[in-house]
Amino acid sequence: MTTVSTKPYLIRAIHEWCVDQGFTPYLAAVVDQDTLVPPGTARDGQIVLNVGPDATHQLALGNELITFQARFGGVAQSVAIPVRNVVALYARENGQGMAFEIEAAEPTPDADVASDEGGSAEAPSSADSADSASGRPAGGRGGHLKVIK
Repeated sequence: MTTVSTKPYLIRAIHEWCVDQGFTPYLAAVVDQDTLVPPGTARDGQIVLNVGPDATHQLALGNELITFQARFGGVAQSVAIPVRNVVALYARENGQGMAFEIEAAEPTPDADVASDEGGSAEAPSSADSADSASGRPAGGRGGHLKVIK
């Protein structure tokens, strides 16, 4: 019997806590060939997204995959992030949340390694519902994230 990691459960719990407290949940993730994000939104192989209820539509925080729709530059786009790629989930307002170790992807026979960093499009502006940021909590506050193995 295969057991599911605690990671997706912790992601759901931190997300629910953020929303219940009136905070904006931000998700930081590594972008790889299994990640679906709009071209040009990843920076240095990572992306930070606002995953709050006002920024996402049809958010599904699954055990293997996080999926939702969000607006980037005013255009609705689909997003899919493997749970194994999630680096952190935290509240934008105070930086409280949780950091995670990256889990290795299972190799696939025909996998081409490609990232979504290539485009020259700008990351979404703060007026967009899905925010891309530096990967650090807002205001440079740090030290509130706990690494979970």
